[in-house]
Amino acid sequence: MQHLKQKPFYLTDEDISWVEQTLASMTPDEKVGQLFCMIGRSSDEEYLSDLAKTYNAGGLMCRPMAAEDIVKTVRTLQQNSKIPMLIAANLEKGGSGIANEGTTVGSVMQVAATNDIEMAYKLGTVCGREGAAVGCNWSFAPIIDIDYNFRNPITNTRTFGSEPDRVRQMGVQYLKAVQKYGVAASIKHFPGDGLDERDQHLVESINPLSCEEWDATYGAIYKACIEEGAMTVMVGHILQPAYSRKLNPNLKDEELLPASLSYELTTKLLKERMGFNGLVVTDASTMAGMMISMPRAQAVPHAIAAGCDMFLFTRSLEEDFKYMKQGIENGVITQERLHDALTKILALKAALKLHKKQADGTLFPSLDEAMRVLGNEEHRAWSVECADRAVTIVKEEKGVLPIHPDKYKKVLFYDIESEAGIAYSARVGAADQFMNLLQAEGFDVDRFETNPGFEGMMTPQSNIVGKYDLIVYLANMVTKSNQTVVRIEWKQPMGANVPVYMSSIPTIFISVENPYHLLDAPRVRTYINAYNSNDNVLHALIDKLMGRSEFKGISPVDPFCGMWDTRL
Repeated sequence: MQHLKQKPFYLTDEDISWVEQTLASMTPDEKVGQLFCMIGRSSDEEYLSDLAKTYNAGGLMCRPMAAEDIVKTVRTLQQNSKIPMLIAANLEKGGSGIANEGTTVGSVMQVAATNDIEMAYKLGTVCGREGAAVGCNWSFAPIIDIDYNFRNPITNTRTFGSEPDRVRQMGVQYLKAVQKYGVAASIKHFPGDGLDERDQHLVESINPLSCEEWDATYGAIYKACIEEGAMTVMVGHILQPAYSRKLNPNLKDEELLPASLSYELTTKLLKERMGFNGLVVTDASTMAGMMISMPRAQAVPHAIAAGCDMFLFTRSLEEDFKYMKQGIENGVITQERLHDALTKILALKAALKLHKKQADGTLFPSLDEAMRVLGNEEHRAWSVECADRAVTIVKEEKGVLPIHPDKYKKVLFYDIESEAGIAYSARVGAADQFMNLLQAEGFDVDRFETNPGFEGMMTPQSNIVGKYDLIVYLANMVTKSNQTVVRIEWKQPMGANVPVYMSSIPTIFISVENPYHLLDAPRVRTYINAYNSNDNVLHALIDKLMGRSEFKGISPVDPFCGMWDTRL
């Protein structure tokens, strides 16, 4: 147990004694339960009490709820848990990742576009303060993937961009800040997403770099975060064939496994070669990417046997618990591996002082305490600052900006929005809000409507040219689970809303999410990326379009997608 005195846990003798005594007193069913981190979407007391008392779950990840529901959730769990629980959330953009009243500082790429590592520290500070305020003690962030492939449908604005050095610096700043407030960071998604154009939610994806290339990029980022004291790592359903083969030359192609199931990647590379001494958790086990390599009954215990210490979510609660218990009974998970995994889980809880908070009754806050922190004035000011400093003008046609009703009275507005999804969803209504802001500035704005007619019956040019002084596009298309691309699907007939009037009418294309839309609108002459659609960003866009504020952002990725025509 002496290794628990070292990075990242730094346990005292007293802490280690609690870990040992707790582990020694656990029943077989309690040991199984501690391996699972479940999910919470509501404050349903019966469900939550059952997780805590019947299943002895080691943790629970909260989806965003009202602060009152989050506080109630945490209280119910911690009051009914024999061993204090880890309470996690996707605190990627701010405290809004757990509480609806929390602050959205900005998307990860928006923070990167400020080109200031201090903004990443502020993001981590908000996540730490607001997360802790509602009883969260585990942040499933920072995302330290590298957005190398603009076609990837899930990394995109969830990353600090495509430059490894910026990702490294900002990832380190986030974790330094968030862990300062007693919230463990989880660097993700090992061994690194952003190269494949496929999404691990839907299929095993691949990190195809050579060992040397990986060491210089993803490896260097993970090493820096580990050295800084990252307490946990989330491993993805992502293959890294070069290292798998290097660490086990006998592997056949069909035997290569994603990191969540790979002994070579999780134990040999992450734990042994890189020296990570903290807790390893799988990414969501409900993803299809974890279901492809082997039957579920094998995959559940195999994840722990491969070196993961906690198992995230279940597809069928009773069934997955049965699979894990069977894996222990039949030796897939050895007693040594089980002991090590449980030790890491308890060590993380001890490092976060959860056992002491349980003893003195401070494991969960009051709603009044939480509301004093959520969305406070300083945090809101940082969100405004991030919006102001991140909006990026990628291309600008001379003489188009700034805009003003005296210059462009009649505006034709094209809105392109994703539908709401289950996770990482577009903010529905951002286009409507932006159109209202234009109208509030005095512009006479019409929303583009498609004419259903095909050849010979399509909208005459004279209905547009000569009638409108300016065309404004606003695209709100975001990465989300269960989609394979983040591309514009133009309307019928024949791409009715494609930008085709640029030679006749000044045209501005704004993306408030995906920064790569020049791929589908390459000859747009004025193009702006904003990386997020929160209120502060929409207001910052108006100020910059009107000339009241300068464009200050830099592009953390190549918005031209490596193509020549996108630069025209």
